[in-house]
Amino acid sequence: MKRSKFIKYLNEHNCGFIKHGAKHDKYMNHNNGQRTMIPRHPDIDDDLCDLICKQLGIPKPKQS
Repeated sequence: MKRSKFIKYLNEHNCGFIKHGAKHDKYMNHNNGQRTMIPRHPDIDDDLCDLICKQLGIPKPKQS
């Protein structure tokens, strides 16, 4: 999945940017306070997207 598309998906589920890391960005689910790191790669593997969503407590994106 493209990173930009995945970030839009996170924003739709009330997850927002917190801060920049070296090669990752930190995002937080504002509904439940769960946090995780998102890599700054143009493409993010679908399995990694599923894992990130699980860590944030949101549903997995539909794969297209």
